[in-house]
Amino acid sequence: MSFLSQDKLTIIGAGGMIGSNMAQTAAMMRLTPNICLYDPFLQGLEGVAEEIRHCGFEGLNLTFTDCIKEALTDAKYVVSSGGAPRKEGMTREDLLKGNCEIAAQLGKDIKAYAPELKHLVIIFNPADITGLVALVHSGLKPSQVTTLAALDSTRLQSELAKHFGIQQSQVEGARTYGGHGEAMAVFASTAKVAGEPLTNLIGTDKLSSEEWEALKKRVTQGGANIIKLRGRSSFQSPAYVSIEMIAAAMGGKPFTWPAGCFVSLPGLDNVVMGMETIIDKDGVRYSSDIKGTEAEKAALKASYEHLVKMRDEVIGMGVIPAVADWKTVNPNL
Repeated sequence: MSFLSQDKLTIIGAGGMIGSNMAQTAAMMRLTPNICLYDPFLQGLEGVAEEIRHCGFEGLNLTFTDCIKEALTDAKYVVSSGGAPRKEGMTREDLLKGNCEIAAQLGKDIKAYAPELKHLVIIFNPADITGLVALVHSGLKPSQVTTLAALDSTRLQSELAKHFGIQQSQVEGARTYGGHGEAMAVFASTAKVAGEPLTNLIGTDKLSSEEWEALKKRVTQGGANIIKLRGRSSFQSPAYVSIEMIAAAMGGKPFTWPAGCFVSLPGLDNVVMGMETIIDKDGVRYSSDIKGTEAEKAALKASYEHLVKMRDEVIGMGVIPAVADWKTVNPNL
């Protein structure tokens, strides 16, 4: 069986549940034989490497290290789940300072050790802000950095499928945009349920307005619900979706769920947030034509403003410079 690429893929945070699942998924999808696992917790990391070896993947050249320089040297693709996990009662925003400092160091390490990097996927929370911080410090182009936003849209798809008792794939165009958090904008106008526009169903006996509001709340709190049910934050879904994202960047099937990316539009700029995107071998590009009702666009603007507030908090912490000075750190911005 052939591999999609021969390029080195480095998985950061591979000793954790998300990272170890990413490693196995990447090996199962045969993205590349050259997978390097990094984590500062060497014993747990070695355990992950041993488990992957015990799977017996044909042709796999798996390495692991607790040295970030070794992990990033010659890497062409990186996926990082290397932040602190979210625990019960915490919001993604509660992780802001510590995880942004981790993201800043990752960006600096990429600039130092992986100057030929083609694509970076950041999934540790709050992913929009950690992705922005990593982008600023890495020197990468905006098209080379994406963050996990698709999970909110797949949760919307799942909730609609459960409500209507149909297969999940029969729900098309389920979309959330803006921040990856409780302040996300949930769009109804883009979705179809078994071919029927969702907007035709809301406010009927099939989906009352009250049921729709409750469903939206379940979507925005989907991560908290997983913590409540399993006693730990999501790991299977972010691992799988993020590897689908990097697979697209490596030349696989394009990734067409919304992704977090650096946005530069009038009134929506200088943040990383979930947009209608395509990830392929040329990186990520987003649509500047934002479709939706006026209420949905207002919700997106509110989500953007929430991200700006967090971005400015991080600037105030000194983790990244003021927006006007980003070019001095990263000429691509």
